[in-house]
Amino acid sequence: MTERANTTGRTTTRRGWTLHGDGRRINPGAVVAPHERLSWPRTIGIGMQHVIAMFGATLLVPTITGFPVTTTLLFSGIGTALFLIITRGRVPSYLGSSFAFIAPLSASAGSGPAAQLGGIVAVGIVLVLIGLVVKAAGSRIIDAVMPPVVTGAIVALIGLNLAPTATGSFEAQPLVATITLVVTLLVTVVGPGMLGRLGILVGVIVGWIFAAFTGAIASERIDAMRDAAWFGLPDLRGPTFELSVVLLALPVVVVLVAENVGHVKAVAAMTGRNLDDMAGNALIADGLATTLAGAGGGSGTTTYAENIGVMAATRVYSTAAYAVAAVTAVVLAFSPKFGALVFTVPDGVLGGATLVLYGLIGILGVRIWTEAKVDFTDPVNLTVAAAALVAGIGDLTLSIGSVELGGIAWGSIGILVAYPLLRRLADLRR
Repeated sequence: MTERANTTGRTTTRRGWTLHGDGRRINPGAVVAPHERLSWPRTIGIGMQHVIAMFGATLLVPTITGFPVTTTLLFSGIGTALFLIITRGRVPSYLGSSFAFIAPLSASAGSGPAAQLGGIVAVGIVLVLIGLVVKAAGSRIIDAVMPPVVTGAIVALIGLNLAPTATGSFEAQPLVATITLVVTLLVTVVGPGMLGRLGILVGVIVGWIFAAFTGAIASERIDAMRDAAWFGLPDLRGPTFELSVVLLALPVVVVLVAENVGHVKAVAAMTGRNLDDMAGNALIADGLATTLAGAGGGSGTTTYAENIGVMAATRVYSTAAYAVAAVTAVVLAFSPKFGALVFTVPDGVLGGATLVLYGLIGILGVRIWTEAKVDFTDPVNLTVAAAALVAGIGDLTLSIGSVELGGIAWGSIGILVAYPLLRRLADLRR
């Protein structure tokens, strides 16, 4: 998109991207802004880098949860295009599969894929509604309703609730898992540039290859890959709605809000532009993308931090590159052979990767606390966070009538209700 000032001094937007300089080079200290682009061959090349950056994480979610890979990839590409349109090309972002959905999807597996999709749709609708409120009232309302102590606790408990799943997969194939884990850690710590940001993807690939050479890949998965067609339609399916599954999934909204608002702030800092007015649009766009994905059989989406690394490395913030990435994802979605290939990833590889991945989600919650300088000498902050974390990590499961709720739901509901009540009581006591 090209931005230009009209006679009133306000910024307007017209279709297309302005060519940056000669389209071939970026001068020292300069950046390619969101509304600009390089020559199309270079833009396509950078778009391919964005595909690589999002690939491992986006495909890992359906691989773990059993969702169709190609369907998730299809709605990831469509969601990214939708995001670029709704944010008017001002916020460069790729919408990939959100890890936050792994826990509720794993916990609700017994309810069946249709009910799981209903939970995803519900999350998307709530996110759209929050986006509309933020657009009308401003992004500060998020901090008022969900302060960092609450947001951090919910993000942390979602990641740590998954710990038994990661260790179970690790124990299934300990040698393969160890190889995957060691490679992931080494590449992440000592890998140069973009390679270091792709540590999990590299670890999965190396572990995958090691498993293939040692016969650790299930023969039926290999046979399914061989029999799969090169070209075909993604597996589309519709949702049903069960209250217990919906309530289990809704805490993910908190994570998506934090990720979207954080992404907008990060892009604003990197590009030197004020994007506060785009926070509501970003939430609406991700909510619609998640709703659409759930309605068609894909996993929920979120803005991807992985792709920020590509922008930082290339100094190219052009949304044209993300448009290329979106089109590429949609094209790949029409290859069942590709989806079957991804499903040959063995349990040990997933165990090694998720041991790090789920921990990173938990640590992200701690990072929210740290960056916001949450005061844990305050008894309100200390007690509500402590109770929520233990409920999530221990997977506290209780039933209300016929509705059974697990640790993520109880921990999230508990802190969302308890924090404002206890804060009010503490303030009245003073």
